Amino acid sequence: MAWHKPDNVAGSSAPAIMVGLFVACGGLLFGYDTGTISGILAMTAFRDQFSTGYIDIKDGLPNVSPAQSSQIVSILSAGTFFGALLAAPFGDRLGRRVPLIIAVGIFSFGVMMQTLSMHIPMLLAGRFFAGLGVGVVSVLVPLYQSEMAPKWIRGTLVCAYQLAITAGLLLAAIVNILTEGKENRNAFRIPLALQFVWAGILLLGLVLLPETPRYLIKRGRHTAAALSLSRLRRLDITHPALIEELAEIEANHEYELSLGPSTYRDVFLGSPHLGRRILTGCGLQMLQQLCGCNFIFYYGTTFFQRIGIKNPFVIQLITNIVNFVSTLPGMVLVESLGRRRLLMIGASGMAVCQLIVASVGTALPNSYVANVVLIVFVCCYLFFFAASWGPVVWVVTSEIYPLKIRAKAMSISTASNWLLNFAIAYGTPYLVGTSPGLNLQAKVFFVWGAFCAISLAFVWCLVYETSKISLEQIDEMYERVDHAWNSKSFQPSWSFQEMRDEGASASGIQLTEHEEARRRTCTSASEAESGTTMTEEDKIIAQLGDVDVSY
Repeated sequence: MAWHKPDNVAGSSAPAIMVGLFVACGGLLFGYDTGTISGILAMTAFRDQFSTGYIDIKDGLPNVSPAQSSQIVSILSAGTFFGALLAAPFGDRLGRRVPLIIAVGIFSFGVMMQTLSMHIPMLLAGRFFAGLGVGVVSVLVPLYQSEMAPKWIRGTLVCAYQLAITAGLLLAAIVNILTEGKENRNAFRIPLALQFVWAGILLLGLVLLPETPRYLIKRGRHTAAALSLSRLRRLDITHPALIEELAEIEANHEYELSLGPSTYRDVFLGSPHLGRRILTGCGLQMLQQLCGCNFIFYYGTTFFQRIGIKNPFVIQLITNIVNFVSTLPGMVLVESLGRRRLLMIGASGMAVCQLIVASVGTALPNSYVANVVLIVFVCCYLFFFAASWGPVVWVVTSEIYPLKIRAKAMSISTASNWLLNFAIAYGTPYLVGTSPGLNLQAKVFFVWGAFCAISLAFVWCLVYETSKISLEQIDEMYERVDHAWNSKSFQPSWSFQEMRDEGASASGIQLTEHEEARRRTCTSASEAESGTTMTEEDKIIAQLGDVDVSY
């Protein structure tokens, strides 16, 4: 079974799993906000409050213009773009946990501005600040999960982040249905204010959670790393399995530093094959957006309304239920099928569904048959997306980068997601709108279907299979495996401790004198920082001293 703990794994994985699942609730912030704005834009109370004189030609009632609608929706993505870029310096300097707490505070400030807003400028400012917080969360939550999770269930835990996003979308759809009938401002203010609840729960939990052991090793805090890993694995601080895992993390970090510094230049040009990895991460994140998912989540309600479907709020609720439920099989399949195969199956299914919707909608516009086909195959598309590209993209991008540049690379790849998110959120009203706009209507699904086909080829060529191996062993795979389609057969053959002790490179080739000197310099610096040259086991135990480990 995909979730069965291997018999040779010591200790308990329950603490790490519970921590990972709780942190995943950060996805609620983005999911709920996305789902809320989709419904709010169609509410009569919102249209009356924020209309500046524009009259919708569809129903002859006041509304925000397509340009204003673009700004209101896309400004969140602009904030998340900058938030994602800020996550790297915050994550490297303050850790993974503290910046998450700060991000939730920024998000809450943005929610307050949105809830109190009476005019579009203040609403835009609030959505920008909320996006800033969501951007930091979107980088550091998957990063936190991947760094503290056991390798046998790491993919599933990171998938829980996407599950939380879908749960937020579903909650927003339910709240929108319950409030959209109100004739006063509470119709849209209640959904906006409820975001304080999710932010408050997450904030209280983050205060109690530990920092990740890998970050603490990166900062040279070996004692704190041992204590953190002890909490997560429920093992005694001197247990051989815990000491071995810590020593492997530290040896891997020393090896990474021996290959060069951890600057932004090295994110693109460093070794082993960091340029290929950042291309993989950015490509996956951008294609996730270009598959058309957020077209449905952002503008689903108004789109269904424009093509003549009755009860668009109910249809949006149905699509969000499908999206949430379909994420659950993805959490299992990501470990049993693997990342690579699941992404290719998902891309194929999404392409077929999108092209069917586009073909029928173009051939039979404004017909009952076309509307039924659209609803059915949009739900089928969402099944394939939610079970594959929705969660697995976050899994892959949180795994493939080495520790020394992980926060920087994650922030860049996630920022590319938000950049495309912004472009789609801003451009969609012009693609499907009538005044002004291209009035593509269902033809827009031809665009999304084409990108789904491109996604299939991209995964085949560039995505390596990273399931069932540790984050440290992924470095070895990129060193030894030349082509992504050969990665499934990769088997780890050494440990970083052995390589460090023997002075060999990851490919098994003896280091040159210059490389060996760099390795010794790195090791000496680490020993000088800890003040000892003892073995890893003795080093960790000695550093504990009289530390109270009764947590």
